[in-house]
Amino acid sequence: MPITGSSLPSRQPVLFLPHGGGPCFFMDWPNTWDKMATYLRSTQSTLPRKPDAIVVVSGHWEEDIPTITAAPNPSLIYDYFGFPPHTYQLQYPAPGSPELAQSVCNLLHAAGMPCATDDKRGFDHGVFIPFMLAFEKADIPIVELSLLKSMDPAAHIALGAALEPLRAQNVLIIGTGMSYHNLRHFMNGSPATNQAAQEFDTWLEKAVTAPPVKRDTQLVHWAAAPGARICHPREEHLLPLMVAAGAAGQDEGIRTYSDTVLGKALSGFRFG
Repeated sequence: MPITGSSLPSRQPVLFLPHGGGPCFFMDWPNTWDKMATYLRSTQSTLPRKPDAIVVVSGHWEEDIPTITAAPNPSLIYDYFGFPPHTYQLQYPAPGSPELAQSVCNLLHAAGMPCATDDKRGFDHGVFIPFMLAFEKADIPIVELSLLKSMDPAAHIALGAALEPLRAQNVLIIGTGMSYHNLRHFMNGSPATNQAAQEFDTWLEKAVTAPPVKRDTQLVHWAAAPGARICHPREEHLLPLMVAAGAAGQDEGIRTYSDTVLGKALSGFRFG
């Protein structure tokens, strides 16, 4: 596999990063997203070294089988609506990596999973918006891996587990989503929905920081947690965390970001 840091002994961690709401970091939205923006900007400084490449899973791409971007110079997909015109001119010219895309596919095949590559698809906003802060130089090759339309949490944990060997080859694995994602309730600030968000966030921290075997079992059954379906009527923004947990292997998780945005508790996590 053509990753130059493969001889280095220390492997990269796995991250679950919040990606905010649309292009929120690039708008006049005083104070609301400042703490999250500061957290994202600190990302690269917390790593053991600069990654040779990144594999990212966002909450904004679903396919029947795992699919990996394979364009050498991916475009951007402005998949948000109703925002100011300048937010559709944002640029993030990070390179892709067809070689890494093939390596990801090989690992999935070795784990008994079908996969496909897509040499036309670009990066959705769940990638380029947070990465404009976390990896602002746009000089690290990136491939994006899709979620599965099945929404099966165990399948997403298995998907991440198949990718774990990349960490020892100086490849950083990141899930981007939101630990709370109910757009209908996000802005209403009602005490009931705020309390549900806090209850689910408390449960989620305990689940992610539990020993790995217990962690994976709890995450598979996430929908039974307090407030779960209020916080995630549809789980696409939580599933990138499942992929991250799978790629963590036996590394325990820690919460690295905790905030309240528009009354809703939010978290970010790191493994390893």
